[in-house]
Amino acid sequence: MALAAATRIEPIAAAVLIIMAIVVVASSSEPAAAANKDADALTALRNGLRDPDGALASWDASLGNPCTWFYVTCDGSNRVIRLDLGKLKLSGPLAPELGRLDQLQFMEIYENDIQGRIPSELGGLANLVGLDLHGNRISGPVPLALGNIRSLKLLDLSSNDLCGTIPTSGAFKDIPPSSFANNPRLHRGAPTNQTARSMMPVRSA
Repeated sequence: MALAAATRIEPIAAAVLIIMAIVVVASSSEPAAAANKDADALTALRNGLRDPDGALASWDASLGNPCTWFYVTCDGSNRVIRLDLGKLKLSGPLAPELGRLDQLQFMEIYENDIQGRIPSELGGLANLVGLDLHGNRISGPVPLALGNIRSLKLLDLSSNDLCGTIPTSGAFKDIPPSSFANNPRLHRGAPTNQTARSMMPVRSA
């Protein structure tokens, strides 16, 4: 009977070991998949930019893990938490795919020649604390979606070509007017008519 019991236990033990191995493999592949997702988002950004000095030459998509790339900071789980791309002579648009960097805390892409609109997808960056895009040629309205980022504390969109009105809801309630300075076509409050008096631009202090 002991032999029969042992015979029954062996297949069960083997099955348990197989299940444990599958769980370990699955859990270990999750961080790698997340890192690849971050790499894909940054690659989309790079592919849309002109980089005359080759500042982003280390952004090799074949490596998969972006934590070895210049100007990119990751946490202990190899997730991108910071981009420092200020003053690199980059030009072109911001990729909507940046909204997939769900662990990103700081995005610094200031004093370049970034053009086009701010992607509304950035409003999905739930962990974003600071967004600095000053000193570019970004146009269009300020996305209302940015107000959904509860963690957003630092915002600088000054010295661009933004237009429309400055949002005041959500995270925008705590953002000072200086964050929007030197955007001649950007205005405080919702305009009620087309007179010059109701369309006072935001100027630097």
